[in-house]
Amino acid sequence: MKAVVCTKFGPPENLVIKEVDDPVAGDTQLLVDVRAAAVTFPDTLMLENKYQFKATPPYIPGGEVAGVVTAVGSKVSGYSVGDRVTGSGGFGGGFAECVAIEADAARKLPDGAGFAESTGLMYAYGTGYYGLKHRGGLQQGETLLVLGAGGSVGLAAVELGKLLGARVIAAASREDKLALCRERGADLTINYQEENLKERAKELTDGKGVDVIYDAVGGDYAESALRAIAWNGRFLVIGFTAGIPAIPLNLYLLKSCQVIGVFLGAMVNRDPATRDEIQKDLLRFMASGDLRPHISRRYSLDEAPGALRDMMDRKLVGKVVIEP
Repeated sequence: MKAVVCTKFGPPENLVIKEVDDPVAGDTQLLVDVRAAAVTFPDTLMLENKYQFKATPPYIPGGEVAGVVTAVGSKVSGYSVGDRVTGSGGFGGGFAECVAIEADAARKLPDGAGFAESTGLMYAYGTGYYGLKHRGGLQQGETLLVLGAGGSVGLAAVELGKLLGARVIAAASREDKLALCRERGADLTINYQEENLKERAKELTDGKGVDVIYDAVGGDYAESALRAIAWNGRFLVIGFTAGIPAIPLNLYLLKSCQVIGVFLGAMVNRDPATRDEIQKDLLRFMASGDLRPHISRRYSLDEAPGALRDMMDRKLVGKVVIEP
């Protein structure tokens, strides 16, 4: 099969596209003909050995896939050849024509759900739903501020915040990203390259502050957002695309707020029941039409290094996929 291979740690330009042996489904696995694989920020970190989960070269990047089952392991029940599924190969294997994934990490796709729309559902939408509902306890009528709202993780949080009944303020660095956020349901937007994030967030909440902050950016933006949090607010720590911030602890005391880590990658192994609940809810939302993930760009396997470079350089808006 054709695959994208990382032969040594480094920039995406070092990736090699070549023919490799087809994987074989183990006893507890499904072999999936990959129709779409999500491009995610952790993929870029793993290439340079900067992620908390480590890969050993040579390896095939790409963790989240959607496709058609072509073989079923001897100990697997509930799946058949020809089933349309989405699932995780862990933190690799997806940027290829086929991949073996654990059956308990897969879910059948509802009728009408596209492969591109379904892949990466747990990475972006799973993180958002786990963070907003299970960790942050977002309530109907509360105000949600999403940092990095133009990326796939942030945009998913915007959509899910609206689905959960919140008033959503989307914050991003470019007007095209903010336009997409408004198109996908954001009530208000902040361009934090041109506006003071703290002052604008306070202004948009009539001085009260925001109830929940969803921070997928970090860096200097984290403290600015925290200074605009409401009394008893919840600050959800999602990621650090702008760097890991150092924030004075007195700010948490003064606002009597909570700082809550949201680590989906660890949760899926530690709490399978919650993982399964989230996956079922997300697929149900897609089947009902309440959730319609936006795909802004599709790349071929040959274009995968360019897709990862665009991700690293923050050129992408919303969700993008590799389609072998």
